[in-house]
Amino acid sequence: FSCNSFAFSKQQMGTVINLAGKQRMLTQKMSKEILLIAKGIDVDANRANLKKTADLFDKTLKGLVDGDASLGLPKTTDAAILAQLGKVSELWAAFKPNVDAAIAGAPGKAVLEKVAAQNLPLLKNMNKAVQMYAKMSGSNLDPAMATTINLAGKQRMLTQKMTKELLLIANGIDVDANKANLRKTVGLFERTLKGLFDGDADLGLPGTKDAAIRAQLEVVQGLWNEYKPVLDKADTSAAGLAKAAKLNIPLLKEMNKAVKMYEKSVK
Repeated sequence: FSCNSFAFSKQQMGTVINLAGKQRMLTQKMSKEILLIAKGIDVDANRANLKKTADLFDKTLKGLVDGDASLGLPKTTDAAILAQLGKVSELWAAFKPNVDAAIAGAPGKAVLEKVAAQNLPLLKNMNKAVQMYAKMSGSNLDPAMATTINLAGKQRMLTQKMTKELLLIANGIDVDANKANLRKTVGLFERTLKGLFDGDADLGLPGTKDAAIRAQLEVVQGLWNEYKPVLDKADTSAAGLAKAAKLNIPLLKEMNKAVKMYEKSVK
């Protein structure tokens, strides 16, 4: 039995779920950036982005464990969650050399294969921690709102995961498996977006009545309508990849705005 959730205010709990959730996205964003570098796309910019992404992942992971005032994170005291974050730290220590290799030079096939093998365990174990936080928040955050923040947050991750999958295909890594993964990711993003608008009982989403948040979701929908055809075709032509490189970050950012709006709406 844990009373630790009472140590967090509702707002703090929202921040914890948001930033822990954002870590899921960062695992995919880093992987995507490594793959963009490998494809020779905007190499210098992506090296700089990769360094930033990795630093933020590292800082947030430490902040979840020890607290970080600059991120608005309270220290986690729940033993089970700390153990789970410990697992994430171990996986991160194993993944980090891939990041370093891509920052130092052109990542070879061996690095890309490691990225392909290691990124999902890192994502899944981070996701497990998010779910533990969400469960712990049950006592002081409306469950429907906790689910909404969690799944809206997960959409950020999916924007990066689908782009990563397209780039794995483009780099010739596990092509058939990644085509199947890409289809699944696209389907889940689409379904969740619809559920955020209108509700989805199976996903536990109540839907959104707030006009401002709905308007923000419309912005996301517009970008999604533009990006989806590239993904549906798994278009790895130069034009397809250029479009993916151009659209995935605006899609992520606009989705992130929606998450922040949900977070702010917590009274």
